[in-house]
Parts: sequence; structure tokens; C-alpha cells
Amino acid sequence: MRGSRAAAVVSLCGALTTAFVARDVSRVLVQPRRVARSTMEMKVFDWKRREADESGQIRVDSQEFRVDNIRGAPGSRKKRTRKGRGIAAGQGATCGFGMRGQKSRSGRPARPGFEGGQTPLYRRVPKYVGRPMGPGHKTEIFSLIKLDHLATLQDGSEVDYSSLLDSGTITKSKYPIYKVVGSKVDDLKLPSGLTVKAHAFTKSAKAAIEAAGGTCVYLHKRTGDVLETDLEAA
Repeated sequence: MRGSRAAAVVSLCGALTTAFVARDVSRVLVQPRRVARSTMEMKVFDWKRREADESGQIRVDSQEFRVDNIRGAPGSRKKRTRKGRGIAAGQGATCGFGMRGQKSRSGRPARPGFEGGQTPLYRRVPKYVGRPMGPGHKTEIFSLIKLDHLATLQDGSEVDYSSLLDSGTITKSKYPIYKVVGSKVDDLKLPSGLTVKAHAFTKSAKAAIEAAGGTCVYLHKRTGDVLETDLEAA
């Protein structure tokens, strides 16, 4: 019994040895590499375009694109999602916003720029220091010199803000540019021959000074120098 088993094992080993003999590699034929198909032959994964009839589509090589014949490919324009129209639409009930929380409530949950309580971006970035020069920052604020202040002067006087301040006629001003304005008194009488120096004059103030034989002298708003040509009344 033992001898028959040993003979069977020996025969099986011999069969396995002959079965795993290495083949001649030179006889193995090299299979040619498969060439990928062109883009036009590849499968279109958009089911709308696969099932659509594109026989009437415009081909680049045979048609000229114009406004009246160009159109989008089937499936390129997606219909908007209708929310809150039942669970069959995919976005019913809560419309994708969940059931609880601040972001599920109606209205805007937080103001623009709010970052949950941390310092927002518009407060973290540095700010430019200096006078703004953009739109909305062109307004000029003048210190006013009224015609009532000039009515107390003598005829032929030459007056400006400094002389009025020294004489105590007006008080100290906040702004460095000065404008002569009219008076609420209709029959105000000005001294004759006044020479008034200021950065700007209103039309009524200039007319009143010149009617009394005076002269309006315009000053430069930055340097304070006398301008050679008179400006139009502000």
C-alpha cells in the first residue's frame, strides 16, 4: 500500500515538472498596442446628447457661424432646480437647508461681512492714512466772512481775514480758507472803495462790493498768493 502511494507521488512530481518548463521567449509574438479612438468616436456620457438627433447640428468644418444659426448643444443648458415643490423634485420640504439652525431660517441669517464673531476682514486689513481723494470727498468747507463784518470798516480800506481778526471784528476760524458771503439785511450799506481779499466770493457778495466801488481779490487756496485773474463768483 505504501509503495503504491509513493509511486503515485513520484509520477505526479514528474508531471508537474514537465508542465512548468519555461517556454522560448523568442517565439512569443508581441501584440501591437491598441490605438485610442479619436474624440469624435468616444462615447458621449450625457444621456440627453446620446439620445438627441444631432443630424442638424452645425459642423465647424462645413458651416459658418452666425448669430442666426448658432445654438447650444443638447444638454448644455440645465433647467433650474425647483425647490419646495414636494419630495419628488429632490429639493422639497427643507429645500436642502436642513431642519434646524440659523441657516435654515427665512431671511438672511447673518449680515454681509459677518464671520461668526471673530474680527472680520474689513477690520483686520490696514487702512490708508491721509485725506481721501476719491468720489464724495471733494467738498470744500470755508470759513465765512459776512458783509456785516465789512460794514464797520472805513472807506478805501484793504481788508482780509488777518486784519479782521486783529481788529476783533471776527473770531478765530476752524478752516484755513475763507469765503465772503452776503447779508440777510437788504439795505446794508458798505464803505466805498474796499479791497477785499479772500479765497472765494458768492455772487451776491461780489455784486455788493463792486456796487460800492470796491474790488474783490482772489487768493490761492493752498499758498494764499494773490491770483492775477479773478475767478468766477462761487
